[in-house]
Amino acid sequence: MEKKNNKTGLGESIAALEEAVLSDYGRDRVIDRLELYMQPDRLVIESIIEKLFRVVFPGYFSSGSNRLYNLKNSIPALMEDIAFHLSAQVAIALKSGGSCETDAVSEAERITAEFLGRLPAIRELVDMDLSAAYDGDPAAVSREEIIISYPGIYAVTVNRLAHVLYELKVPLIPRIMTEYAHGRTGIDIHPGASIGKYFFIDHGTGIVIGETTVIGDNVKIYQGVTIGALSTRGGQRLHGVKRHPTIEDNVTIYAGASILGGDTVIGHDSIIGSNAFLTRSVEPGTRVSVRNQELQFKSGQPQHEAKPARSDEPPVWFYVI
Repeated sequence: MEKKNNKTGLGESIAALEEAVLSDYGRDRVIDRLELYMQPDRLVIESIIEKLFRVVFPGYFSSGSNRLYNLKNSIPALMEDIAFHLSAQVAIALKSGGSCETDAVSEAERITAEFLGRLPAIRELVDMDLSAAYDGDPAAVSREEIIISYPGIYAVTVNRLAHVLYELKVPLIPRIMTEYAHGRTGIDIHPGASIGKYFFIDHGTGIVIGETTVIGDNVKIYQGVTIGALSTRGGQRLHGVKRHPTIEDNVTIYAGASILGGDTVIGHDSIIGSNAFLTRSVEPGTRVSVRNQELQFKSGQPQHEAKPARSDEPPVWFYVI
């Protein structure tokens, strides 16, 4: 029996399809860029983050490829490796922003040296964040457990590292860093957000903290909290404008709360209850709660509605796990 020709229409037209795709690259859009190494390499930056964690927490993370019995001897080599790769990536980022080759390389070396020089100060802040997590979470067995396993301390540490690069005017790289942490933890903190000392994120999933947010000292935030802009309809016209709230010292924000707007200030020592929605400022020492929500239960039996709380009953304003 004669075999059928297996030549398909796709095989006959593949050359034309390739030409169509290559022609589409000629439209001079951002997505049409063909030159490699014209922008920072995400994989290299992710590797730098993991190496920085080995500097910030020297006894907790390793490369997995070798065994080191004297960490003090290995840290200088690790720092040199970070300096080399970070400087190269910063230079690429600066060139993508319009700097010439010579200026970009020189400026990248200066920025990298200043960044590495701030590591002791960053580690001091991280140590206070660790204390805030341990002191504020009765489920925490030890500080070691928090370092190794808590998503909040991971996301905040990455943010503290990225924020320094953001302050040093490095394009692209700070956002790549925090989005990497976002992907790993579900916690989205823009590198531009200014965060005070002794900061604790509990649980963490679904937290969003916008670029121009200012957070004071000793603030605790639970899962699902949004500290965001009231509106983004202005698009790029709002770039650089204070769009996100200010959270003063000693504030606790419980799960699901949304606080929006650049003019919104949450006064110190306030407590924002679960699912609260705020677009205006509150005075220091304020307790904000969602009161008297009505619950309905439907089943095969006659419908019953939960009675609203009596006016003399205290509201349930907080949510703790």
